[in-house]
Amino acid sequence: MEIKNNLQGVNLINSHLPEMELEVYQAEKIKKIKLSDYHGQWLILFFYPADFTFVCPTELKELAESYEKFRELKAEIVSVSTDTVFAHKAWHDSSPAIGGINFPMAADPTGKLAKVLAVYLEDEGLALRGTFIVNPNGFIKAIEINDNSIGRSVQELLRKLQAAIFVDQHGDQV
Repeated sequence: MEIKNNLQGVNLINSHLPEMELEVYQAEKIKKIKLSDYHGQWLILFFYPADFTFVCPTELKELAESYEKFRELKAEIVSVSTDTVFAHKAWHDSSPAIGGINFPMAADPTGKLAKVLAVYLEDEGLALRGTFIVNPNGFIKAIEINDNSIGRSVQELLRKLQAAIFVDQHGDQV
């Protein structure tokens, strides 16, 4: 049996988040954002495969319920999938779990951002469950990438953010 190695050897930790413009659905509005709009604060990019799927609403609902805890740490959350903003709006309007989301829901229908961050599944046109913690200067400090059948813990994400903030402020004390 031949083992195929698809690893590209790319390490994104401490890489600068590229400048990119995305459409988002937030607060009943569709608007454009730039990733650089979040410079000066912590940013959580929370990729998920697709709207109207089984695991995604539970993760996103838990994230929405903890949103204020992230905001207290001066962090913004941007969820990202390869769906369009119109799909995000339809899901937000029809799902009680998703209807409680106040953070931006970004559309990456071409997979451009997902490809740059190495979470794009070319054969499916979907993103893996990838989570990226980006510091206020735009550098990626933590990454978690899961198979799409494995959900993530929002409490663990919050702990990682708190750790990244501590290290950023007290690096010599770690």
